[in-house]
Amino acid sequence: MASEQGKRIEIYHEKQMKELCALHVLNNLFQDKKAFTKKDLDDICNRLSPENFINPHRSILGLGNYDVNVIMAALQKKDCEAIWFDKRKDINLLEPKNITGFILNTPTDYKWGVLRLPFKRKHWIAIKKLGNVYYNLDSKLDAPELIGKEDDLLDFLRDQIGGGDKELLLVVTNDIDQSGAWRKSCQQKDSVGGESQKSNGSELCSVQSVDDL
Repeated sequence: MASEQGKRIEIYHEKQMKELCALHVLNNLFQDKKAFTKKDLDDICNRLSPENFINPHRSILGLGNYDVNVIMAALQKKDCEAIWFDKRKDINLLEPKNITGFILNTPTDYKWGVLRLPFKRKHWIAIKKLGNVYYNLDSKLDAPELIGKEDDLLDFLRDQIGGGDKELLLVVTNDIDQSGAWRKSCQQKDSVGGESQKSNGSELCSVQSVDDL
């Protein structure tokens, strides 16, 4: 539970267990502990690679560490799509109000017990608007971390993907994916100007176009 301007809002925050951050990111994103189970993600792995003795979409020991293909397939079960944001583009291109949530993929230290091993693995983090503000729902946090309003969100995401080996996924509904409404239109002109063009019934700035991801 978190407070927002004196009001209390319920937040579901699934904590880290084993190598199940992909499971946690999905359940935190949909705010539902029953959105997906480990078995659901394992079934997706088997469907993606039914002929492989060692499944390439999860850890060899079957403890989790699911890859992006599993997350994308899981999102499709909820009538959503994942769009990989091109880090070369300006984060201000995004229209957060039309985006269901954000998933960050970040490098993290690999540990065996108390030992820190000299290589990295990937960690999935959910970011979502709850009430009128955005929260970092990282399963490794003790509690949800307040990010703030839309401007604070964009600053946060810019800092996260600005350096290092981090990636950003946009989670959108199917209709938003098809219309391209996850990015800003030309109604508010870009500071550098540019000609506009019609695309899928909406006007988009040519300087704001995002490459196919």
